[in-house]
Amino acid sequence: MTAGTTVIIELLGGIAMLLWGVRMVRTGIMRGWGDRLKHFIQQRLGNNISAFLAGAMATATLGSATAMALIVAGLAAGGAIGTSIGLAVLLGADVGSALVSAVFASSSSYALWLSPLLLFAGYVTFTTSNEFRPHNLGRILIGFGLMLVSLKFIVGATAPLREATLFHEALTAIGREPLLAFLVGALLAWLCHSTLAVILLIASFLANGSLDIAGALSFILGVNCGGGLPAVTATLQMSPEARRLPLANLFCRGTVSVILLAFVSRIAPYVMELPFGLIEKAVAFHAGFNLLAAFIFLPFTRQVSRLMARIVPDQKLPPDNLSHPRYLDQMALSTPSVALSNAALETVRMSELLDRMFDTAIVALRSDSLETLKELKTLDERLNRYQSSVHGYLSDLTQSELEKSDTKRALEIMLYASNLEHAGDVIHLNLADRIKAKVKLSITFTVSQHASLDDLCLIISQSLRLATGVLTSNDVDGARRLIEQKDTFRALEHKIIEEHFRESGTAKGASLRKSALFVDIIRDLHRINSHIVSAAYPIVEAAGLLRDSRIKPE
Repeated sequence: MTAGTTVIIELLGGIAMLLWGVRMVRTGIMRGWGDRLKHFIQQRLGNNISAFLAGAMATATLGSATAMALIVAGLAAGGAIGTSIGLAVLLGADVGSALVSAVFASSSSYALWLSPLLLFAGYVTFTTSNEFRPHNLGRILIGFGLMLVSLKFIVGATAPLREATLFHEALTAIGREPLLAFLVGALLAWLCHSTLAVILLIASFLANGSLDIAGALSFILGVNCGGGLPAVTATLQMSPEARRLPLANLFCRGTVSVILLAFVSRIAPYVMELPFGLIEKAVAFHAGFNLLAAFIFLPFTRQVSRLMARIVPDQKLPPDNLSHPRYLDQMALSTPSVALSNAALETVRMSELLDRMFDTAIVALRSDSLETLKELKTLDERLNRYQSSVHGYLSDLTQSELEKSDTKRALEIMLYASNLEHAGDVIHLNLADRIKAKVKLSITFTVSQHASLDDLCLIISQSLRLATGVLTSNDVDGARRLIEQKDTFRALEHKIIEEHFRESGTAKGASLRKSALFVDIIRDLHRINSHIVSAAYPIVEAAGLLRDSRIKPE
């Protein structure tokens, strides 16, 4: 193996070790303290300055501006943060990330003895503790240790390049072409998804003499511009509110970097006069760039926010008639019969929402599409809001003097609304988990199993439509038919499970997991159907047609 090939392999290994260390630190912090980190950011969104400081401190802890950008984009998608304040957080995140790069790049001597200690302490903490947060603390310590080891590894791997004349000439040639060096730096930052890794790589080239400070500045400007690209590409499938923030950050970083690139030859002499070593000069320029970008754009975050709103406009979605309750008129509370009709109408709309949730889950079950399941969370939250609204409305109604029949009717509607909400929880929290497990374990049901599930789903859909009519009409015959639907479902369920166990009685390993998952899905469908059929029981009981027990008398 030639010396050049060895250098390339060792350099790739060092970069991979650095990226893995960054990932371990980010994962440990997000798993152990992610909620606290988000809460810390949200509590300091009063103005641009406090948001900037919060972003800088949080990213100095997290170690990754890209990870912080994704966190803030998620908050923006949920409506917890606007583009203006969010941009201030990201400008602070860039400064925090630059400070982390400066610490790692300028403390290579400490890495000689600190990295083994961090790795040992992290391993002991990770393996000896069963507690959740100490476990992740061990992961964080190991990540920091790997980052310091990778720094030594990268510097050592590039040491032979000091005598490599061709490499010196190539790197020097790129450094003499500011635009080319800028593009290479941006591409590296995007490919590595980490400005920290690329800055440390440039620092190692400076340390071994492969690159001079004048050539490094154009690389660093490109790294700062390209450092905003990973968050932009990672949020392309998110809502416009989430996409605007990384794009605004890229706009700020890109604008400043392009302007400075035009004057890089004039800036280089001033950087050379700094009373630091070569590596310290490079990371000082990197940190100074991000401070300059924050200083320029912090006063103009609102203007940048408006520009992003033009570039990424809001989605024009068709109006959703089920987006929120419509008929809970407070003025109608003075007329109980009208108010009860309004509440019943909203439970009908709740059943439409539940039907939409159920169809979404079944489509995901048939197609093995996890993307489809993402809609369930939004629909379940909407179903919860409906239930809270109906309960609140009927509670206000029952504060006044009502006839006994009206009080009973209000209770029936409240109970049915609760059962619809519980059915939604089964779909969102249980059935969806079974579908995810089916996809992740690559489990495939047979044609007959899919047909059996389709038969059960058809009964549930019929029960839901019948329950809606029973609730609004209070019809005894309809309620009786609805309960008979439950008996039909139970008989078919027992038949399917008996046939299933008869065919898979000797199942082992993967077949056993498949068998258990199939039965679990049937049990979830049973629970959903039971919640829907509950609308019939108060009506049948009032007519005196409900038995006290299904157990036969002796």
